[in-house]
Amino acid sequence: MARHLAPSSGSLHRLLASCHYPPTSQAPPPRPLLLPKTRSAAMQLPRRGRRDVVAAAAASAPSPSSPGTEVAVWGKVSAVLFDMDGVLCNSEEPSRQAGVDVFAEMGVEVAVDDFVPFMGTGEANFLGGVARAKGVKDFNPESAKKRFFEIYLDKYAKPNSGIGFPGALELILECKNSGLKVAVASSADRIKVDANLAAAGLSVFLFDAIVSADAFEKLKPAPDIFLAASKSLGVDTNECIVIEDALAGVQAANAAEMRCIAVTTTLEEIALRQGSPSFIRKNIGDISINDILYGGSNARHNEGAGSTENSSSVGNALSESLNGATAAGHSDTKGFPISKNKGLLGSRREILRYGSLGIALSCLFVAVRNWKAMQFASPKGLLNFLMGGNSSVFARNEGKKSRCRRIFTGESLSSRVQQIKKYLAEFESGGSATYVPEFPRKLDWLNTAPLQFGRDLKGRVVLLDFWTYCCINCMHVLPDLDFVEKKYKEKPFTVVGVHSAKFDNEKDLEAIRNAVLRYNITHPVVNDGDMYLWRELGVNSWPTFVLIGPNGKVLAQISGEGHRKVLHISLENATVVYTLLLLHPSILQTIVFGIHF
Repeated sequence: MARHLAPSSGSLHRLLASCHYPPTSQAPPPRPLLLPKTRSAAMQLPRRGRRDVVAAAAASAPSPSSPGTEVAVWGKVSAVLFDMDGVLCNSEEPSRQAGVDVFAEMGVEVAVDDFVPFMGTGEANFLGGVARAKGVKDFNPESAKKRFFEIYLDKYAKPNSGIGFPGALELILECKNSGLKVAVASSADRIKVDANLAAAGLSVFLFDAIVSADAFEKLKPAPDIFLAASKSLGVDTNECIVIEDALAGVQAANAAEMRCIAVTTTLEEIALRQGSPSFIRKNIGDISINDILYGGSNARHNEGAGSTENSSSVGNALSESLNGATAAGHSDTKGFPISKNKGLLGSRREILRYGSLGIALSCLFVAVRNWKAMQFASPKGLLNFLMGGNSSVFARNEGKKSRCRRIFTGESLSSRVQQIKKYLAEFESGGSATYVPEFPRKLDWLNTAPLQFGRDLKGRVVLLDFWTYCCINCMHVLPDLDFVEKKYKEKPFTVVGVHSAKFDNEKDLEAIRNAVLRYNITHPVVNDGDMYLWRELGVNSWPTFVLIGPNGKVLAQISGEGHRKVLHISLENATVVYTLLLLHPSILQTIVFGIHF
C-alpha cells in the first residue's frame, strides 16, 4: 500500500479499526446528528436550581463498589514503536562484548559493565562514552564504529542465530491483527538493525516503518527518532506506545509525549523508574496485547470499564434531570425543538451549515498538522489522488481514461495485453501527451554519471521509481524492480530511482548511499531533494512508478505495491510496440484497428 500525503480511501476503515473497546462491553451505539447545545433551555436554569438538579442526579447515580476501582483512562492506541536492542533482540550483551573486542584491539582493557550507562544512545556514544571514561587519547568514533560493526556482524549477529526474545514475533503479529501499526525505532545504525532482525528471524516486512540512527544528529534521550517514527506512520504521538529497555529510551518516549512500557532486560526496575515509564514488565514476552490496548491486564481494564459505566450513569441521570427540569419550567421554548436526552435538533439547512463548517475546520486542521507534507503537494498531484492513483495521468478524454483503468485493473490477461498494445498505439497517434521534464542539473547521482532524457535515455523505455529509503513500502517493491530489470536487461529499458525525501534528514546523500548499498540497488538513483519531478509529474504517494516512452512521453503512473504483473506486461508490450514503431511507423493503424501481431 502506498504511503499517501492525503488520507486514502481506506483511512476511515483504519481509523475505526484502531478504536478498541473493552472485550466485555459493546461499542457505543451511533448518536443522532445534533446541533451544538449553545442556547438550550438547560443553560437558562436559575443558578441555584441547577445546583439542586446536579446534586440530585449525583445522589441517584449508582456508586462504585470501592474507591479502588477508579483507574485512569489509558486512551486510544494506534501504533507501537519497538526499540530493537534489549526489546526485540537479546543483543545488548553481544553488543557490549563486541565493544570489549574493539577496545582490546586498541590495547585498552574494559569490562562489559562499562558500557551499561551508554546503552541505547547509539554506537558512536556507546563506544565514545567508554573511551572518555577510560581516558583513551586520539579516539576516532567513526573508525571505532566501523570496526565495531565488522566484529559484531561477523561474530555475534549471524542470520537466524536465535537472538530474538521469546514472544517478540507473537506480540508483533497480535498488534498487526488488532489493527495497530508497528515500527522499529532504534538508536542503532540501519546496518545493525537489519543484521539483528535477520539474526532474530524477524523480517523487515513485518514493520510499517523502520527508523534508525543514520540520519539523526540527536539520538535518545532526545525524542527525534520517536517523533520521526510517528510521522512516518502518520500517527499522532499521543496514540503511540513505546516499548523500551534503556533509561535513555524511556526518557526519549516521555520527551516525545508518548506512553512507554519498560522491560527489565538491561536495567533493574529501580533504574528504569527514574524515567517514569507507564509501567514495567520483565521482558517482551510478558507484555500482552491488553497491556498495549488498555494499559494493563484484563482485570484492570474491566475495573476501568466499570468505572466508566458509573460515570456514564451519572451523566445520564444528570441529563435526564436537566431535561426534566427544562420541560417543566420551559414548555413553550421558542426556536429549535428539544429532544429529551439528545440536545437540540436542527433543520436540514442548519445541519448542512454546521456540517460544512465542521468539514472546513477539519481540513484546515489536517493541513496545519501536516504542513510539511502539504509542501510536497501540487495541483496535479491532488487531482491524481482524487481521480485515482492507478490510472494514466495524460488521458484527456473519458474514453482513454476509462480504457486505461481497464488496463490496470483488467479482466483477462490476454485482453489486458491486447488493450495495452492498442492503447499505446492510439496514444502515439493521438498527438496529445505529457512529456517528462528534464532532470535538473547539479543533482547528485548514484551508480551512474548524471543522466538526461534527451541525451542518455532517448530511445529507451524508462521506469521512474519514486521512493525514499525510510518508507517500508518502497522497500517492499525492490524485488519487483529487480525482476523487471533482469527480465528486460537485453531490451532498451532503464530503471531510474528518483529519491524524493519526505523528511529533511532523508535528503542526506551519504544516508541515501548507505541505503543503496544496503539494499543492493544497482540501477541509477538521483537525489531529487527539492521534489522537482515529484511536483511536475503530479506524484502523490510513495512508492510510485511512472513509465516513460522512448520519445519522452509519459505513458502511465502506478502507485503502491503489488504491481509486478502490471509492470511486466506493460514493459513487455511497450518494448514490442516501440520497436515496431521505429521500424514500421505504419503499424499504428494496424494496431489501432485491433489486428493482432
